[in-house]
Amino acid sequence: MTAELRVLGQGQALQGAAHGVRFDPAAPMLFVINSSSGAQDISAKCAVIEAALASHGRQGVLRVCRPADLRQVATEAAAAAVARGSAVVAVGGDGSLNTVAQAAHAAGCAMGVIPYGTFNYFARTHGIPTDPAAAAQFLMTAQPSPVQVAAINDRLFLVNASLGVYPELLQDREAYKARFGRSRWVAFVAAVVTLLRAQRRLRLHIEMGAAERDVQTLTLFVGNNRLQLAQLGAEPIDTLAGTPGHGSMAALMLRPIGTLAMVRLLLHGAMGRLGEAAGVESFEFHHMVVRPRLAPGRKEVVVAFDGEVARMRTPVDIRVLDKPLYLLQAPSATVPTASGPEGTA
Repeated sequence: MTAELRVLGQGQALQGAAHGVRFDPAAPMLFVINSSSGAQDISAKCAVIEAALASHGRQGVLRVCRPADLRQVATEAAAAAVARGSAVVAVGGDGSLNTVAQAAHAAGCAMGVIPYGTFNYFARTHGIPTDPAAAAQFLMTAQPSPVQVAAINDRLFLVNASLGVYPELLQDREAYKARFGRSRWVAFVAAVVTLLRAQRRLRLHIEMGAAERDVQTLTLFVGNNRLQLAQLGAEPIDTLAGTPGHGSMAALMLRPIGTLAMVRLLLHGAMGRLGEAAGVESFEFHHMVVRPRLAPGRKEVVVAFDGEVARMRTPVDIRVLDKPLYLLQAPSATVPTASGPEGTA
């Protein structure tokens, strides 16, 4: 069940198209808000949006929904945005952004972001303020611009996707957060514990065009976000991620190593020099098919994408999508560097 709150304002109707999507700056934007944070937090989020709309004389529709209804509400909001020549706005963390992006990309409408996540890599990479109030104000004058997105099988992702120990790390992180609270230090401790007890090896057959190879790895991590890769110190020099329709992604593989080597690897990662660590291989690609060697009777593998964990049938197809996502950005948006407090992972 969803609740809808209409916020009315005044605005001059301007019809136009931007980079392949129809976008009317005066049309009401549709805000999709996940209610999982609690009623008080939802009220605060709505107040931030209402204040931004009122200060610019804009209109908006706020749709608050339960996590179980998020995909359906995002799909409905994206369809309404297409009909109005408007944009659908994701209000929340990485999981909410991913779900709304999937709907906006499929429908062909513009998408906006008000980030409430921990790291906010997607927002920061594309010049969107990480303070929610500033992000809401930013949306009022933003214009659609194409950005690169990727897919793992039939699921779109914005930041990263992975197989192996990384999905396990995410599951452990959520367990630690439930017990100790949400913070970057909790996430870091969970990562250390997961990696130090990592034992299971993935046996993968990888196909990239005519090239094929068999590998053993603890994890296969695919990055579609230059800021995150730069912070890890693992960005291939020629990575074009962020160039719509013509970019590539970076893949990292962690070879099975001992405990002492794992500690050294963690230190390299903490210092942003993961690409220099022994046991880490990185390469660049546009399209990759991964065939894991599974136990008899198994047809699915656990994968992670943008912080979500799911089971997918094999083979796993990972690719840069030809069709970009049209993101609301400043007309002269610049990509931030990985330095400063916000650049600390």
